[in-house]
Amino acid sequence: MENNKLSFSSDYMEGAHPQILESLVETNMVQTAGYGLDEFSESAKAKIREACSTPDADIFFLVGGTQTNATMIDAMLRSYQGVIAAETGHISVHEAGAIEFGGHKVLQMPHYDGKLRAADIQSCVECYWQDANHDHMVMPGMVYISQPTEFGTLYSKDELRSISEVCRANNIPLYLDGARMAYALACPENDVTLKDIGALCDAFYIGGTKCGALFGEAVVIPRHNYIPHLFTIIKQHGALLAKGRLCGIQFETLFTDGLYEKLGRRGIKTAEIIRESLANKGYEFAIETPTNQIFIVLDDRKAEELSRFVELGFWERLDEHHVVMRIATSWATQDKDVNKLIELL
Repeated sequence: MENNKLSFSSDYMEGAHPQILESLVETNMVQTAGYGLDEFSESAKAKIREACSTPDADIFFLVGGTQTNATMIDAMLRSYQGVIAAETGHISVHEAGAIEFGGHKVLQMPHYDGKLRAADIQSCVECYWQDANHDHMVMPGMVYISQPTEFGTLYSKDELRSISEVCRANNIPLYLDGARMAYALACPENDVTLKDIGALCDAFYIGGTKCGALFGEAVVIPRHNYIPHLFTIIKQHGALLAKGRLCGIQFETLFTDGLYEKLGRRGIKTAEIIRESLANKGYEFAIETPTNQIFIVLDDRKAEELSRFVELGFWERLDEHHVVMRIATSWATQDKDVNKLIELL
């Protein structure tokens, strides 16, 4: 069924990149071991270790972002600990309380364009230990960030290093959500590589769902056995895919011949064209973002008018008469759709 409306509401509206579909079809009748112990998954893991310069890393494939965050945060925290996150972070806002459902409080912190400051993290930890009643409180046990952030902004290498130093000085792990990692890596303003993330984070995941895969996220733990029995913990969370090779094949394809980076560049290129056009037409940006997410301010009349022809993502109501809408491009965004959107705008 064809949808005549343009769709820029999100970056996972299509199925998967054709090369991934071809790989899945070509290997369809091959019999393999389950639970990610197959040869395709092992090949994917080797390629990811090389890309991240983490030769001893433990790598696991999970299905989706919320599932991955809930599983990993629960695995890294003790029962009495919570996770520090920006108040705008995905786990704070858009995961329906999944972290709290797992028994851990999200310790929300003020944000700066969607980002946490190292000094604020340090202050949070110090305030906990300096409080005479801290035994009655939730202990800060880890830090959650994302690259790019929920606002499409980027941590610089210096910012990431500062946060990592605070975490390691306080002996709390740093976990990075990379749901849109491909678009961060492809952004010209970005100076953080997979190698940097592997060196500065205690765990992170490389997003597939929003970056060309049918589904799947690749969890990377740079230090071998940093989280003992993680395989079993994943199983306990119902997150262990029996046909694990379905994720392995996809990531093996994404990390062959630089496909992952190519897909990210496509999303960034099309976003830049739209962003420049918006600026030329005098649209107001709710926040300046360099990645594949663009946030524009529209009055209600204009938003309603556009909704007849194009699907944008509702972000928030700014005031009585204005809303913030999100335009998201992806690896699959086509030039003809970009041109049609610009005409509508």
